[in-house]
Amino acid sequence: MKFAKIFKSGNSQALRLPKEFQFHTKEVEIFRRGNDVILREKPENLRHAFELLSGMPKDFFSDEREDTLPQEREFF
Repeated sequence: MKFAKIFKSGNSQALRLPKEFQFHTKEVEIFRRGNDVILREKPENLRHAFELLSGMPKDFFSDEREDTLPQEREFF
């Protein structure tokens, strides 16, 4: 397991990544997943999203999928 050093940079925290974890981009996405903080390269454009969708199984939106009817609701 590798560790990284955290230090102050102005009013922000900064992280010194070990060489093998360096990014080859100017910006990264950062988000939380549970207690973890995830850093990953920022996608350059929507092409990345379409590439992810192209990896979905062909039958993901198959005709066998049944949607339920909308619920009846009372209007006020």
